[in-house]
Amino acid sequence: MERLRQKAEQMGLFLDDSQTACFQKYYEMLVEKNKVMNLTAITEKEEVIDKHFVDSLAFVKTGLETSGKKLLDLGTGAGFPGIPLKIAFPEMKILLLDSLNKRVRFLQEVIDALGLEGIEALHGRAEDFAKQKKYRENFDYVVSRAVANLSVLSEYCIPYVSAGGYFLPYKSGDVSQEIKESEKAVKILGGEMEDVVSFEIPGTDIHRTILKIRKKKAAPKRFPRKAGLPSKEPIH
Repeated sequence: MERLRQKAEQMGLFLDDSQTACFQKYYEMLVEKNKVMNLTAITEKEEVIDKHFVDSLAFVKTGLETSGKKLLDLGTGAGFPGIPLKIAFPEMKILLLDSLNKRVRFLQEVIDALGLEGIEALHGRAEDFAKQKKYRENFDYVVSRAVANLSVLSEYCIPYVSAGGYFLPYKSGDVSQEIKESEKAVKILGGEMEDVVSFEIPGTDIHRTILKIRKKKAAPKRFPRKAGLPSKEPIH
C-alpha cells in the first residue's frame, strides 16, 4: 500500500498505518467477493489503487471542508468513493446508497470488518429516498461516480443536497459538452455550476474531473421523477 500512500501524499493527503491497513483489507475483501459477484472489472492491485482508491480520494482536490460534514454516495456500487473517503476522513458522516441488495450486504461486511463508524449502507432507489424528509436536502455533499449523463444524474442527486451544499459528480474524459447540455437541468433543480476541477491521477495519464455544483435553492418537489423517466426524458 506504499503506492497508495505516496499518491495520496502527492494530492496533499496523509494516510497513517491504520488507514493503509484498512485499504489493504478492503482490497482483499473486494477481490475475494468479486470471484462470486460482479463488483468491479478492475482487480489487479495497482489498478485498484489508481482507478478506485486514489480516484475516490481525489475529493481532496475540491478544497472542501470535511469536519462534521454529511456525505451521500449515490449508486455507490462496490463502495466508491464513499468507503475510501470514510477511511481517509473518519470525521465525515457517510451514507452509501445502492439499488442492489447483495452489493449493500457486501458493503456492510466491509464496514464491519474495518470497524468503521458513522457510515451506513442502505438498499434502495434514489428516487424513493429523495422523497423522504429524513434524506431530502439533508446532505452537505452528494457524490457519485455513476456513468449516467449529467442531466439524469443531477435529477437523482441534487434533491438530496442541502442549501449551500454541493453535488460532486466524478467524471472522466471531456465533459464540456455534457456540462453545456445539463445547464438547464442543474438550474431547474436549484443548482449552479461553480467550478470544474480537472486533474490527473498522480503517476498515471488518467484524466479525471470533479464538478462542483453548488445548491442555491430547494429543488422542486416533483423531482426526481419516478424510475426510468429521468433517463428516458432528461430535463433540457
